Amino acid sequence: MLNCVVLMGRLTADPDLRTTTSAVPVARFSIAVDRGYVRPGEERQTDFINCVAWRQQAEFVSKYFHKGSMIAVQGELRMNRFQDRTTGQNRTTYEVMVNNVSFTGSKAESGAAPAGGNGNASSYSNTSSEDFSTVVEDDDFPF
Repeated sequence: MLNCVVLMGRLTADPDLRTTTSAVPVARFSIAVDRGYVRPGEERQTDFINCVAWRQQAEFVSKYFHKGSMIAVQGELRMNRFQDRTTGQNRTTYEVMVNNVSFTGSKAESGAAPAGGNGNASSYSNTSSEDFSTVVEDDDFPF
Protein backbone atom coordinates (compact mmCIF):
# COMPACT_ATOMS: atom_id res chain seq x y z
CA MET A 1 0.00 0.00 0.00
CA LEU A 2 1.11 3.55 -0.65
CA ASN A 3 -0.14 6.73 1.00
CA CYS A 4 2.07 9.67 0.02
CA VAL A 5 1.03 13.29 -0.42
CA VAL A 6 3.31 16.06 -1.69
CA LEU A 7 1.96 19.62 -1.69
CA MET A 8 3.31 23.09 -2.31
CA GLY A 9 1.36 26.22 -1.44
CA ARG A 10 1.04 29.18 0.89
CA LEU A 11 0.06 29.15 4.55
CA THR A 12 -3.40 30.63 5.06
CA ALA A 13 -2.61 31.66 8.66
CA ASP A 14 0.22 31.40 11.17
CA PRO A 15 0.74 27.80 12.38
CA ASP A 16 -1.05 26.96 15.64
CA LEU A 17 1.57 25.34 17.90
CA ARG A 18 0.29 23.53 20.96
CA THR A 19 1.57 20.89 23.35
CA THR A 20 -0.17 17.66 24.28
CA THR A 21 -0.64 16.67 27.94
CA SER A 22 2.49 14.53 27.56
CA ALA A 23 4.50 17.59 26.35
CA VAL A 24 4.61 16.61 22.66
CA PRO A 25 4.53 19.64 20.31
CA VAL A 26 1.88 19.60 17.56
CA ALA A 27 1.32 22.29 14.93
CA ARG A 28 -1.82 22.65 12.84
CA PHE A 29 -1.88 24.78 9.73
CA SER A 30 -3.65 25.09 6.41
CA ILE A 31 -2.11 25.66 3.01
CA ALA A 32 -3.71 27.08 -0.13
CA VAL A 33 -2.82 25.04 -3.21
CA ASP A 34 -3.78 26.21 -6.68
CA ARG A 35 -5.18 23.60 -9.04
CA GLY A 36 -3.10 22.97 -12.15
CA TYR A 37 -5.85 23.09 -14.76
CA VAL A 38 -7.91 26.18 -15.53
CA ARG A 39 -10.87 25.91 -17.89
CA PRO A 40 -11.00 28.65 -20.52
CA GLY A 41 -12.98 31.63 -19.25
CA GLU A 42 -12.87 30.50 -15.58
CA GLU A 43 -10.76 31.63 -12.66
CA ARG A 44 -8.11 29.39 -11.13
CA GLN A 45 -9.47 27.17 -8.34
CA THR A 46 -7.70 26.81 -5.00
CA ASP A 47 -7.88 23.98 -2.48
CA PHE A 48 -7.33 24.65 1.23
CA ILE A 49 -5.67 21.65 2.83
CA ASN A 50 -5.32 21.08 6.58
CA CYS A 51 -1.97 19.78 7.80
CA VAL A 52 -0.65 18.50 11.14
CA ALA A 53 3.03 18.31 12.11
CA TRP A 54 4.38 16.66 15.26
CA ARG A 55 7.49 17.01 17.43
CA GLN A 56 10.51 18.66 15.71
CA GLN A 57 8.58 19.25 12.49
CA ALA A 58 5.92 21.14 14.47
CA GLU A 59 8.51 23.37 16.13
CA PHE A 60 10.29 23.94 12.81
CA VAL A 61 7.09 24.99 11.03
CA SER A 62 5.98 27.33 13.81
CA LYS A 63 9.41 28.96 14.03
CA TYR A 64 10.21 29.52 10.34
CA PHE A 65 6.84 29.82 8.57
CA HIS A 66 4.04 32.37 8.91
CA LYS A 67 0.89 33.43 7.08
CA GLY A 68 1.62 33.77 3.36
CA SER A 69 4.88 31.77 3.43
CA MET A 70 5.42 29.38 0.55
CA ILE A 71 5.87 25.85 1.91
CA ALA A 72 6.30 22.33 0.57
CA VAL A 73 5.08 19.40 2.67
CA GLN A 74 5.30 15.64 2.27
CA GLY A 75 3.22 13.30 4.35
CA GLU A 76 0.27 10.91 4.53
CA LEU A 77 -3.41 11.63 3.98
CA ARG A 78 -5.53 10.79 7.02
CA MET A 79 -9.30 10.54 7.27
CA ASN A 80 -11.04 11.23 10.58
CA ARG A 81 -14.66 10.34 11.26
CA PHE A 82 -16.65 11.80 14.13
CA GLN A 83 -20.16 12.66 15.18
CA ASP A 84 -21.06 16.35 15.29
CA ARG A 85 -22.05 17.25 18.86
CA THR A 86 -24.59 19.88 17.87
CA THR A 87 -26.39 18.10 15.01
CA GLY A 88 -25.56 14.47 15.75
CA GLN A 89 -24.59 13.94 12.10
CA ASN A 90 -21.57 11.86 11.11
CA ARG A 91 -18.75 13.97 9.69
CA THR A 92 -15.52 13.18 7.86
CA THR A 93 -12.41 15.35 7.69
CA TYR A 94 -9.16 14.90 5.82
CA GLU A 95 -5.73 16.19 6.79
CA VAL A 96 -2.11 15.62 5.87
CA MET A 97 0.10 14.16 8.60
CA VAL A 98 3.35 15.93 7.76
CA ASN A 99 6.62 13.98 7.63
CA ASN A 100 8.86 16.52 5.86
CA VAL A 101 8.77 20.29 5.35
CA SER A 102 10.83 22.38 2.93
CA PHE A 103 11.34 26.05 2.16
CA THR A 104 10.21 26.93 -1.37
CA GLY A 105 10.05 30.74 -1.38
CA SER A 106 12.89 33.25 -1.39
CA LYS A 107 14.98 33.76 1.74
CA ALA A 108 13.49 37.22 2.27
CA GLU A 109 10.01 35.75 1.97
CA SER A 110 10.47 32.96 4.51
CA GLY A 111 12.79 34.68 6.99
CA ALA A 112 16.21 33.49 8.07
CA ALA A 113 17.10 29.86 7.54
CA PRO A 114 17.95 27.78 10.60
CA ALA A 115 21.56 27.62 11.73
CA GLY A 116 23.27 24.86 9.83
CA GLY A 117 20.49 24.92 7.26
CA ASN A 118 18.25 22.15 6.11
CA GLY A 119 20.29 21.26 3.06
CA ASN A 120 18.82 23.77 0.64
CA ALA A 121 20.63 26.61 -1.09
CA SER A 122 19.16 29.33 1.10
CA SER A 123 21.26 28.17 4.05
CA TYR A 124 24.50 28.87 2.14
CA SER A 125 23.68 32.28 0.65
CA ASN A 126 25.54 34.27 3.33
CA THR A 127 28.90 32.68 2.52
CA SER A 128 31.71 35.13 1.92
CA SER A 129 34.10 34.67 -1.01
CA GLU A 130 36.97 35.28 1.44
CA ASP A 131 36.56 31.68 2.63
CA PHE A 132 37.64 30.32 -0.75
CA SER A 133 40.94 30.36 -2.58
CA THR A 134 41.54 30.38 -6.33
CA VAL A 135 42.63 27.10 -7.90
CA VAL A 136 45.64 27.78 -10.10
CA GLU A 137 46.39 24.33 -11.56
CA ASP A 138 43.83 21.91 -12.95
CA ASP A 139 46.26 18.96 -12.91
CA ASP A 140 45.53 18.14 -9.25
CA PHE A 141 41.94 17.13 -9.95
CA PRO A 142 41.33 13.37 -10.38
CA PHE A 143 38.60 13.88 -12.97
